[in-house]
Amino acid sequence: MRVLFMCTANSCRSILSEAMFNHLAPAGFEAVSSGSFPKGQVLPRSLSTLQQAAISIDGLHSKGNDAFEGNPPDIVITVCDKAASETCPVYFGPALKAHWGLVDPSDVTGDKALIDAAFRSTLAHIKQRCEAFLELPFHRLSRDELKHELDRIGTL
Repeated sequence: MRVLFMCTANSCRSILSEAMFNHLAPAGFEAVSSGSFPKGQVLPRSLSTLQQAAISIDGLHSKGNDAFEGNPPDIVITVCDKAASETCPVYFGPALKAHWGLVDPSDVTGDKALIDAAFRSTLAHIKQRCEAFLELPFHRLSRDELKHELDRIGTL
């Protein structure tokens, strides 16, 4: 199963989601990420947060929709923060779609400790959702049931 995490810049939340999902995922599951307006680079704090959590950063880079060209995803999960009036990317393919909104830790201001805590908190939130996703009984769920479960996970 191939999962696409989408956000606007593909420099923080979608990158953290891609890395965490791949860190936790068993064989047969893979995540990629993309942005509707990719920043072109991953935020250094995103990478350092992953490294501190002992999660591989190999191959992570900010990318657009070419990330899944030729190998479309089965599931698309947007991680932008609608509550902050962000415009979420739209995927027009046949994949199952869900929204797991996350507050952008790169918007946090203050001292280094406060910003680092925001990034760690976001990563922990992503981990909780990825673990819930990977615990789903995929072989027993219809498409509608899977959609319901993905939406539920987005509220965790």
